[in-house]
Amino acid sequence: MDRPLELRQLTVLGHEIRAAVRPGTEPGPPLLLCNGIGASLDLLQPFVDALDPRIGVVRFDVPGVGGSPDPKVPYNFALLSVGVAKMMSQLGFDRYDVLGISWGGGLAQQLAFQQPRRVRRLVLVSTATGSLMVPAPPSVLRKMVTPQRYRDADYAVQVAAELYGGQMRERPDDVRRLMHAHSRVGSRRGYLLQLLAGAGWSSLPGLPFIRQPTLVLAGDDDPIIPLVNARIMTRLLPHATLHVYPDGHLGLVTSADTLAPLIAGFLRPEG
Repeated sequence: MDRPLELRQLTVLGHEIRAAVRPGTEPGPPLLLCNGIGASLDLLQPFVDALDPRIGVVRFDVPGVGGSPDPKVPYNFALLSVGVAKMMSQLGFDRYDVLGISWGGGLAQQLAFQQPRRVRRLVLVSTATGSLMVPAPPSVLRKMVTPQRYRDADYAVQVAAELYGGQMRERPDDVRRLMHAHSRVGSRRGYLLQLLAGAGWSSLPGLPFIRQPTLVLAGDDDPIIPLVNARIMTRLLPHATLHVYPDGHLGLVTSADTLAPLIAGFLRPEG
């Protein structure tokens, strides 16, 4: 039986952070989820629901997103990684696995590099290497620099196919349920600071030094992160496996029923 979700409000490095913990039904390191830009922890609920209940799950809103107030000062991935490590310590977890999607994949890579003794396994979904990557088309990038799709449901439906690809091409109206029905919108300043956190950052030189077993998941129709980026990461990471799935940028949510068991098998290979 699933254990009840625990919502927590923590103070980390002087910032208030909203976190959610789903305890696992069996002992073992939890899975820390690092979300995409502008997305609150609520967006990944379909994936959490589909994931093996034996695996504990920790989610959080970065400062300025969802239920976390705006940060007092700008931050970068290195500083945010320090804060995330302190958050996990406050929650009582010394060791954990990390899954990062999109922008959160950059944070996940930074965590694996910066906290090698604490991060056990790494899952990278719909993500790339930061400023040194094969970019999306300019028309897609223009729509990504503002949080309008999180604030305007009609606009989100209008751009869903072009931005997210995959199942959103056939069912763009699903984006209302996924991104607006339960998700909490952060501030425009919070979104801007998230953009700035990744400005100039690249994991490319550091990938060969990430020693954790890594599962790279990429959709075959992802307009935001072209598939070639996943292939580049897989070649540079020493212990990486690539799995390409038939969906788009939001495949972790829209294909949760197939991807969650795959991820669970990677995290708990003993069965």
